[in-house]
Amino acid sequence: MPATDSFLKNYGGIAAVLAIGLLLAFGLGSAFHLNLLTIVVLWMVLALSWNLVSGYAALVSFGHAVFFGLGAYAIVLLQLKFQLSPWLGLPLATLLGAAAGALIGVITLRLSGVYFALAMLCYPMALIYLFEYLGLQEVTVPMHREAPLWFMQFQSQRSYVFLALGLLAVALVLCKMIERSRFGLWLRAIKQNEPAALALGVHCFRWKLLALTLSGGLGAAAGALYAQVVLVVTPTSVFGMAVSAQALVLTLFGGLGTLWGPVIGAVLLVPLAELLKHELGAQLPGINGVIFGAIVIATVLLAPRGIFWRVREALGRKTASDPYSEPGEPPSLSVSTVPGVSAQAVAREAGQTGAPLLRVEGLKRAFGGVTAADNVSFEVRRGEILGVIGPNGAGKTTLMNLVNGYIAADAGSVLLDGAELLGQSVHEVARSGVGRTFQVARVFPDMTLFGNVAVGALAGPASGDWRAATWRALDLVGLQGRADVLAGQATARDLRLMELARAASQQPRLILVDECLAGLSSDDVEEMVAALLRLRDAGTTIMIIEHTMHAMLRLADRFLVLDHGCVIAEGEPRAVMQLPQVLEAYLGRRFAEGMTHA
Repeated sequence: MPATDSFLKNYGGIAAVLAIGLLLAFGLGSAFHLNLLTIVVLWMVLALSWNLVSGYAALVSFGHAVFFGLGAYAIVLLQLKFQLSPWLGLPLATLLGAAAGALIGVITLRLSGVYFALAMLCYPMALIYLFEYLGLQEVTVPMHREAPLWFMQFQSQRSYVFLALGLLAVALVLCKMIERSRFGLWLRAIKQNEPAALALGVHCFRWKLLALTLSGGLGAAAGALYAQVVLVVTPTSVFGMAVSAQALVLTLFGGLGTLWGPVIGAVLLVPLAELLKHELGAQLPGINGVIFGAIVIATVLLAPRGIFWRVREALGRKTASDPYSEPGEPPSLSVSTVPGVSAQAVAREAGQTGAPLLRVEGLKRAFGGVTAADNVSFEVRRGEILGVIGPNGAGKTTLMNLVNGYIAADAGSVLLDGAELLGQSVHEVARSGVGRTFQVARVFPDMTLFGNVAVGALAGPASGDWRAATWRALDLVGLQGRADVLAGQATARDLRLMELARAASQQPRLILVDECLAGLSSDDVEEMVAALLRLRDAGTTIMIIEHTMHAMLRLADRFLVLDHGCVIAEGEPRAVMQLPQVLEAYLGRRFAEGMTHA
């Protein structure tokens, strides 16, 4: 019974959509309506393909017609040139689309935002001219009366509906599996905050490339079956801007980033467009486009995130179902329940806390004529809290960005337990055991606090027991009772604590903490200080930047003072704060001299 309930919860909606499609296929009698139903289903598949990249990973594509067109031309040309059955041509066209997605991804995923969108637009435009140059302005599917079934040519249009529904079933199940998998979680994390995902060790390029590859295969399959239905393909009909725009409009209208958005958009808009075209367009040419456009604009104004999200918000549900954001019941945890923690504690008790964990030597970085890091050298000892202080613009955050790979160094060395970190990417540094929080909290706003921390736990070494690691990290910072709060609605204190918990969930050897007390009330500062001390006592080494000096004096075992990119002092906190060069850096030479003489 539980297995049945789980199936109905996860795949009941898909089964219902397919059942409705079958009922319509048997209920509709005219060839026109059956053909319209087939086209609606194929547009669903293409919109799902577009949504896989642009909805889940926020890589807006203006050129998804490249996959649709490649699939359409591939299946027809294989029949014309090699007499290959479409039953074999369809999977080959799908593989071609997947290969095109991988190739385009390798080339184009280095770009982001509008640059990625415009680059994607270039591919189908180029192929239009290429196919026209090759003399393929109009290619017709050859008729095979001697073996029609082998060449996917049926007497009844109903058979094409069944094929389209089969392809839709594959697309829906694939997207549902992705939604509920770690792959889907990585895509959502990348979409909501890619720098935060990188800092947790998520290989963003790899997962975006996989999404584009799967999307390309799905789009090509839709194009291939579309060619078998319409029988004639031209470059503009399958590579044209209207194809990409249609996939985009259907998904945005229905609801971006969810399984049901493309389905809703295709069900409502495609029949509406055809109805307006045949009923009103014949009487008053062009009026169908005006009415259709007005309906889309009105819907976007009333439901900017799409019909699906508008309905969910009306029902009081803010996010899509996400198994990784559902806290469930917190387990009874102890330090020994999470692998690695007890070993860290043993290391502290064994007196290894004084040994260097991080060694930075001769680190340099310049931005034009500004030197942000000038021959910086220091050590972070195992089990300590090293406070990095200095006036604004001293190069503190730049130093952290150099250590964890956000910025490439011009020279120097950064060794973590003897292993060089310079030259590694951000996600590789994270997987080496370096956690990170940010000056401005970087969160995944559409996930709960539990889900945010779960992303870190799943990307870390304890991913097999990610729930226990997530709960332990939340408990360690005092967030266990607020685990189900949506991050986009959480307080500044909760977000700061969540970032600490997210970093701690990966059991890092070192956490880089960047101004986690900024903007907090005195009570919130006390809670943050207590959480940091608990992290240190659990065996985590911390390097923290902070301007709240009374808190830093309680937290830090040692101070490292920067000014204009240089290390000007290092040592015991209270002693360092009395040094003339430190007073001068903070107060200026005149005031520093006055205080020294006093």
